[in-house]
Amino acid sequence: MKTTAAVIHAPGESFELMELELDGPGEGEVLIKFTAAGLCHSDLHLTSPNLPVRYPIVGGHEGAGVIEDVGPGVTKVKPGDHVVCCFIPSCGTCRYCSNGKQGLCDLGATILEGCMPDGGFRRHAGGTDFGAICMLGTFAERGTVSQHSVVKVDDWLPLETAVLAGCGVPTGWASANYAGGVRAGDTVVVYGIGGVGINAVQGAAHAGAKYVVAVDPVAFKRDAAMKLGATHAFATAEEALAAITDLTWGQLADQALVTVGEVHEDVVSAAFAAIGKGGTVVVVGLTGDFTEHAVHVSADEMVLFGKTIKGTLFGSANPQYDIVRLLRLYDAGQLKLDELITERYPLERINDGYQDLRDGKNIRGVITFD
Repeated sequence: MKTTAAVIHAPGESFELMELELDGPGEGEVLIKFTAAGLCHSDLHLTSPNLPVRYPIVGGHEGAGVIEDVGPGVTKVKPGDHVVCCFIPSCGTCRYCSNGKQGLCDLGATILEGCMPDGGFRRHAGGTDFGAICMLGTFAERGTVSQHSVVKVDDWLPLETAVLAGCGVPTGWASANYAGGVRAGDTVVVYGIGGVGINAVQGAAHAGAKYVVAVDPVAFKRDAAMKLGATHAFATAEEALAAITDLTWGQLADQALVTVGEVHEDVVSAAFAAIGKGGTVVVVGLTGDFTEHAVHVSADEMVLFGKTIKGTLFGSANPQYDIVRLLRLYDAGQLKLDELITERYPLERINDGYQDLRDGKNIRGVITFD
């Protein structure tokens, strides 16, 4: 069958819409008709010259839709099921899945190459194989993906909102609750109030943090953070540090969550300075450049003050469990999702959507399909 998809051919290029041939589902695979796709900042890393991506590649790693067909051996879903895609597949049997760390599943090893678990490709044009970022490629009308990359969700939920649960919402929420271990009464600072950071704010507030301090240079993002659980918001790390010092009588923050779109040394150093004894810095974002080393701190301070710096993928959440869990919190009115969506775009305006993201106009943009 044919499908229209947004493709990047080389680093530095914009998305181009193309008609591709899409293979039907094979063993353990499903065919999805997408309802919506999220415009996550991580897809902009596809344009980086120093990220080991195989081109050409279909973008999009947040997606939601309806199962149209299934291949042999599929047991998780059936045609007609509503699903949210998870950008980290989870096989359920590898060492990490078996140890409760499904966000580190071995199947995720090829997400930048864009091939399926068997090493093959399901999208083609002119004799060329097209990859799909995170084995998904949700910037398309339809996609053939592994059954391990989908999570069945309640069919009464609006898919154009539920799509956010595929990456940004659980990554942010869990970076506070799981990776950060926020507890009632803690002081938390979140650097970067985008699609991940705004949910780190929600997660910290949900965990019962006494103070949730948001840091972002964009005023409307600071305002959004204050509406969704932040107690304080500042434009700079310096302002935030001064306030945290005052609020905690010099004890400083318990957790600092680095959720900026591109992580560099200055923000990691600021986060390290903002945590007190026994505090934790959680690095959630990427540099977009595998050659850049963004963590340079005092080893003496780390040792003598018992500070921790840790990285987390998907916030250390379990996609098969936590996507459903968070959507049910949304359904119960205990998690805000509709309020995160600043604008919706047709696929033809995908580059406009990403320019709005670069310009700081959106908390979340969403592609919707007819």
